[in-house]
Amino acid sequence: MADSCDIGQKVPADTGPQTPPIRWHISPGLTDYEGAVAHMEDEVAAIRAQNASELVWLVEHPPIYTAGTSAKPEDLLDPDRFPVYRTGRGGQYTYHGPGQRVAYVMLDLKKRGSDIRKFVCDLEQWIIDTLGQFNVIGERREGRVGIWVRRQDKSGEDKIAAVGVRVRHWVSFHGISLNLEPDLSHFDGIVPCGIAEHGVTSLAKLGIIASMAELDMALRTSFERVFGPAIDD
Repeated sequence: MADSCDIGQKVPADTGPQTPPIRWHISPGLTDYEGAVAHMEDEVAAIRAQNASELVWLVEHPPIYTAGTSAKPEDLLDPDRFPVYRTGRGGQYTYHGPGQRVAYVMLDLKKRGSDIRKFVCDLEQWIIDTLGQFNVIGERREGRVGIWVRRQDKSGEDKIAAVGVRVRHWVSFHGISLNLEPDLSHFDGIVPCGIAEHGVTSLAKLGIIASMAELDMALRTSFERVFGPAIDD
């Protein structure tokens, strides 16, 4: 997916004149993961039935590990460190915790061209554009889903954001996570996304001083450029 994205001119998705603005909701504090998944299930069902408009839901979770559909048992290095949840999203193991913004994206892809590959590319572009507002260059890598940042000393590169989605009846859920200032040592209990040869970074590690509220503002601005208008929920 990452090597087939059109990274040229970006235009918002054409959702048609009858599509209402996407709901944008931010939950304060820490959100229980199991409760979040249950809520997503309800929202996806309502969106599919056209009883609710599309939704982007921003949360922080307590420290947890989640396993995607491609997760390998050997990549869970410390299974007793934090709770581990199996999830239906794509991808492998990832970490969620305080200081990391998780955005659950529930969109009706039938109204957006029924193109899952483009949807993932758009999610990656959303992250890249958000990082750009902090003068951070985020990049795609062939064969590696997510967004990467080159180290200043040119010794390598680190992952700053993950992408893991699921689509049911053309309605998306799960989404992205972007590291603002999480405890990066918490990633040591897994091989993040199955990639051992590269590290993990955050805006804070890159020297960017920003609040979660400032990150949320940047996320919303970039989201609307890529996906279309949003409205507070």
